[in-house]
Amino acid sequence: MSRLLVHPLQALFAAHERSPQLPVCDHYAGIENRMRRALELQGGMADQALFDVTLDLEDGAAIGGEHEHALLAAELISSAANRFGRVGVRVHGPHHPRFGDDVEILLQRAGTRLAYLMLPKCGSANELLTAVSAIARAGRDAGLTQAPPVHALIETHGALRDVAAIAEIAEVESLSFGLMDFVSAHRGAIPASAMRGTGQFAHPLVLRAKLEIAAACHAAFKVPSHCVITEYQDAAVIADAARRAATELGCTRMWSIHPNQIRPIVDAFAPEPEAIDTALEILLQAQAADWAPIAHRGLLQDRASFRYHWHIVERAARTGRLSPAQARAATFAPDAGAAG
Repeated sequence: MSRLLVHPLQALFAAHERSPQLPVCDHYAGIENRMRRALELQGGMADQALFDVTLDLEDGAAIGGEHEHALLAAELISSAANRFGRVGVRVHGPHHPRFGDDVEILLQRAGTRLAYLMLPKCGSANELLTAVSAIARAGRDAGLTQAPPVHALIETHGALRDVAAIAEIAEVESLSFGLMDFVSAHRGAIPASAMRGTGQFAHPLVLRAKLEIAAACHAAFKVPSHCVITEYQDAAVIADAARRAATELGCTRMWSIHPNQIRPIVDAFAPEPEAIDTALEILLQAQAADWAPIAHRGLLQDRASFRYHWHIVERAARTGRLSPAQARAATFAPDAGAAG
C-alpha cells in the first residue's frame, strides 16, 4: 500500500511563516564597468545565483547623470546578462527629487525582470509605506500585475525606532543596516572605528541597531542583511566579519562592495557539510514517521528541531552546498507517493 509524503514546508510551517529565499550575499555595484562585471560574475560562478546584484543609483550616478544611469540599470536588468533574474536596484531615497524618475524608468523598462527595489533614507514606517504606495502606483502604470518586493535600509534614528513596524509591511522582503549613515547621524558621538573591521562588532550602539534589525526581521519572517565591510583586500577580516554576522548577529544575508568579498561571504553563511548531512537524515527520518517525534543518534527530535534542520537545508541550497543526490532528497514533491 502507498501513502503520501508530506513536504517539510507543508508539515512544519504555516504559509505566513515562510521567509523569502534570498541569496546570502548582496553585491553592490554602481559604476558601469563594475555593474557589467558583477553580472558576469553572477552568471559564471554557478548554475544558480549564489549572490544578488544590486545596481546602485543612489551613490553610483554622477551628478546630473541620474536619469541616464537609471536607463543603463534598466537596460542591464532587461538584458541576457541578467541570467538568473536576481538583479535589484538601490534607488534614490523617497525625499530625493530623482526617486519618482528612478522608479518609473525601472518599472516601465525592466518590469518583471527587476528582482527588488532597495529603498534608502526612510525616516519612519509611515514614510516607507508612502514610498511603497508610490511604487505600487508606478507598477500599475507600467502594466505590472505586481510591483517588485522592497528591501529597505535602516540607517536613521526614526527607521530604527520603527523597525518592527517596517518589518511587518507586506511588501518588504529584507532589511539592511546602513552603517555609515547611522554612525554619522550620531554627530561624532560614535568613533570612526565603529565603521571599520572589528570595531563595528564592538560598539554598543552599533550592535544594538544590528540586533534590533535582526530580531524584527525574524519576528516578521523577513531577511535581515548585515551591512557593508569596508575592508576589501584583507581576506581574514572579510571572512571573520561574515562569520560573526552569520553566527553571532542572526543575519541571513550580507552586503558585498567588492568582488573579493563575495566568496568569503557565501562560504561563511554556508552550513558545514556535517550539519547538512545531519539535517537531511533527521528530516527524512521524520518524514517517514509522518512528522511525529523521533530518536536520532540518541537524541529526541520533534517539530521544533525539524524546523531548525529544514532551515539548514534551505541555506545549503542557497549557498550551492547540496549535491544532486542531497538536492533530490531535500526537494521531493509535496504530494509524491512512496511505498509503505
